[in-house]
Amino acid sequence: MVQRQLPNPAELLELMKFKKPEFDGKKRRLDSALTIDDLRTIAKRRTPKAAFDYTDGAAEGELSLTRARQAFQDVEFHPGILRPAPSVDTSVDILGGPSALPFGIAPTGFTRLMQTEGEVAGAGAAAAAGIPFTLSTLGTTSIEGVKAANPHGRNWFQLYVMRDREISYELTRRAAAAGFDTLQFTVDTPVAGARLRDKRNGFSIPPQLTLGTIINAIPRPWWWYDFLTTPKLEFASLSTTGGTVGELLDAAMDPTISYDDLAVIRDIWPGKIVIKGVQNVEDSVRLRDAGVDGIVLSNHGGRQLDRAPIPFHLLPEVRKAVGDEFTVMIDTGIMNGADIVAAVALGADFTLIGRAYLYGLMAGGRSGVDRTIDILRTEIERTMRLLGVASLAELEPAHVTQLTRLVPVTRSASDAVVR
Repeated sequence: MVQRQLPNPAELLELMKFKKPEFDGKKRRLDSALTIDDLRTIAKRRTPKAAFDYTDGAAEGELSLTRARQAFQDVEFHPGILRPAPSVDTSVDILGGPSALPFGIAPTGFTRLMQTEGEVAGAGAAAAAGIPFTLSTLGTTSIEGVKAANPHGRNWFQLYVMRDREISYELTRRAAAAGFDTLQFTVDTPVAGARLRDKRNGFSIPPQLTLGTIINAIPRPWWWYDFLTTPKLEFASLSTTGGTVGELLDAAMDPTISYDDLAVIRDIWPGKIVIKGVQNVEDSVRLRDAGVDGIVLSNHGGRQLDRAPIPFHLLPEVRKAVGDEFTVMIDTGIMNGADIVAAVALGADFTLIGRAYLYGLMAGGRSGVDRTIDILRTEIERTMRLLGVASLAELEPAHVTQLTRLVPVTRSASDAVVR
């Protein structure tokens, strides 16, 4: 029989120690976020629908984004055992400079519409973490404003080639003068993708008040207070706004962009140049041979061509084709530090996060971006320890299997379908 006794008051007191309450509401909600998806949930609760959907959504049926995220979930890791990794080195040299982590912040447009601190929060958090920050041509803080927010860290600039080429040339010169060290020349946006959530929400720049937006804003007064009591949006390039995001993109972008434009920008830009939006092996090899410093495998977060190739699936084949010395980066679909580890193992030199950063921004401004980086850092370090690797250099393709759900269909000469 189990021997029973009266509870010992001293032992009860040890069990009844209460957690110290946290009275800072922002800190409390950010501390409760254990994953990027948790930050997304908070962001959705705190941000008007149109602004949240602009961040969260993708083109048409959103298949490209769904497939990209699923590709990372369909990863099988192969850990080594009896390989102690009590501490891990997450640092990497990328494009001629250091990064404390194998990811940087991707370029995002209209960022202050998500949360009023916008790019200043992103650049400040990147500086604190020792990682690069990328400003979009369609960012809502000027080149010089980002430099002021991150005066000693690594700033990168993402360039769209516009119909008025002189705008693009002047932006390139300004970024160089401000000390930005890398240019992301974006090639996957000759026209705007069909972002249906934005059309259904009537999302425009600047936001237009309708009965629907007013009703949606009632439980989110803090967002409107921030938006209406802070300085007017300052775009990195556009001097005039008005209309939907798609209309703005179509007015600014030029479908005639070509290798000739790349040559002109290459002559203007003194730093490293990478091509963002590469989606096949042939273009990867051609760009390497053209002398650029690297590429970003990306389908623009699924926001342009729906059903576009999955960057993570392309990665091993591209790495094999371009060799080990050429810089290959990847974005789209990253929601966990394990996704980043898998990408590095399969040949990525670096990764970029877009939505993950914006979820943190919407959830809590600068503190939310800090929380995003902290979550990803923790997941990267834990995954590396569990794999038995002490540095990123020890990661290799043998650590990862890409499980496939989508199997390409090939056709024989007689057009019979062969699987």
